Amino acid sequence: MTKSTTKTAATAKTTDWWRGAVIYQVYPRSFQDTNGDGIGDIKGITDRLPYIASLGVDAIWLSPFFTSPMADMGYDVSDYCDVDPMFGTLADFDAMMNEAHRLGLKVMIDQVISHTSDQHPWFKESRASRDNPKADWYVWAAAKPDGTAPNNWLSVFGGPAWEWDGVRKQYFMHNFLGSQPDLNFHNKEVQHALLETVKFWLDRGVDGFRLDTVNYYFHDKELRDNPPHAPDSDDAGLDAPDVNPYGMQSHLYDKTQPENIEFLKRFRALLDQYEGRTTVGEVGDGARSLKTVAAYTAGGDKLHMCYTFDLLGPDFTPSHIRHCVQSFQNQVADGWVCWAFSNHDVNRHVSRFMQNADERAAVAKLAISVLSTLRGSVCLYQGEELGLQEAELQFEDLRDPYGIRFWPAFKGRDGCRTPMVWDKAKKQAGFSTGKPWLPVPADHQALAVDAQEKDKASVLWHYREALAFRKEHAALADGDMHFLATNEDVLAFTRSKGEERLLFLFNLRRGPQEFSLPDHLSVKQVLPLPGLHAHLKDGVVHLDALDGFCAKI
Repeated sequence: MTKSTTKTAATAKTTDWWRGAVIYQVYPRSFQDTNGDGIGDIKGITDRLPYIASLGVDAIWLSPFFTSPMADMGYDVSDYCDVDPMFGTLADFDAMMNEAHRLGLKVMIDQVISHTSDQHPWFKESRASRDNPKADWYVWAAAKPDGTAPNNWLSVFGGPAWEWDGVRKQYFMHNFLGSQPDLNFHNKEVQHALLETVKFWLDRGVDGFRLDTVNYYFHDKELRDNPPHAPDSDDAGLDAPDVNPYGMQSHLYDKTQPENIEFLKRFRALLDQYEGRTTVGEVGDGARSLKTVAAYTAGGDKLHMCYTFDLLGPDFTPSHIRHCVQSFQNQVADGWVCWAFSNHDVNRHVSRFMQNADERAAVAKLAISVLSTLRGSVCLYQGEELGLQEAELQFEDLRDPYGIRFWPAFKGRDGCRTPMVWDKAKKQAGFSTGKPWLPVPADHQALAVDAQEKDKASVLWHYREALAFRKEHAALADGDMHFLATNEDVLAFTRSKGEERLLFLFNLRRGPQEFSLPDHLSVKQVLPLPGLHAHLKDGVVHLDALDGFCAKI
């Protein structure tokens, strides 16, 4: 290998660190409180960075910590370039980021740029009149002659996507809360202003961005009505609960507009001025999601990677996982995906996947074993490494406007946002010395970090071992992936890169299974998968319930 080739490979490893990376999502409100107000803060994140690093992840992603009135827990931003006092200061953020970098962790932050808070100075100016400099920075439209909204678009959080403003005597658009007005991306000044806020964080040394609702940036200029949702079509609505009428429309005109491609190119061009920075976009586009991901990640000049809601549902079966991965591979030739089973918007996956409480730990272990061997990057959500279940909360404990709006048919997202549990014997499980913003469930406290640290058979230790196994094999970072034909209860595939070729079998059934190796496969060496116990005998792999197998072939 020549010196120039070596340098190129080293540079690629530095700049493409995100490819195959494991990213740990921190929900700052619920991670660690250091001042006793019951709300997590940035200093708390700094204190717990050694723990995150001990998991073997490559990066952290922080949910929003920007200045905000907190109507939607920080996803309603009133200042993109500052830290909300609830979480600390910019100096606290810089200290946290420097410590993360010292520990070898990249830092990614949540950019929520499809909308702002109605308390943002831009919106206050925009709503003041129809002829001020920012009058066209948001999506404004006249009422119909009868006073009703401009069209039939719906809000994800319930009701029309339009709010009447008495000052301008017009409606403004909001895909989410009425206090989250949508920015008008058709205005180039808006695009420029948003990219300046991104540059602010790039200059501070942030390594990447998770782009919230990345396909919601543009709307149809003609404000055409959305048609009804056709059940068999591929233009379905959001991955939303069925109690929400939002899913009754095909969202052809209120999001996923073609103009978004050019803006994503502008975004990428800015990032490319800095070395080793990355993006992961959140795509909520129903059955069209993978097509949208393909459009947004192809060509190397837009997003680096995206994630969808495909694996964030209740289906933990080989056929579903195979369908999601193969569909992505078939549609996204040169793009990249980030897989996850949990995040801050969905019920925790142990609760979604398990059939009874006794199998909680086994399901948690098998899930990370599967996730860590798929082709793509991986996103973990705080607490899943403890095998936490979805918290059961009372209505009076809810803080999520989505859950409050649709209770009791839909309980919202607070059940996955309860505080992290650190110390089994301490008040509030060591999260806070005060009353936490959401309750700490007793069954979570029993699974606290300090309790699992002492048990090498715990879910926590299994996560560490599964992620270490992933790092030991180059094929798992960015190698090829091919599925094998099996019955519908066994997930079977190969991962390969260079001379390394690995076979994986996972039994997602609640009973034993056998898998006869195909004639074209010969096992060179059985590789013990952490915490799993399948064995090979006479060309047949014997798998226990919720078990897995790996071999070099």
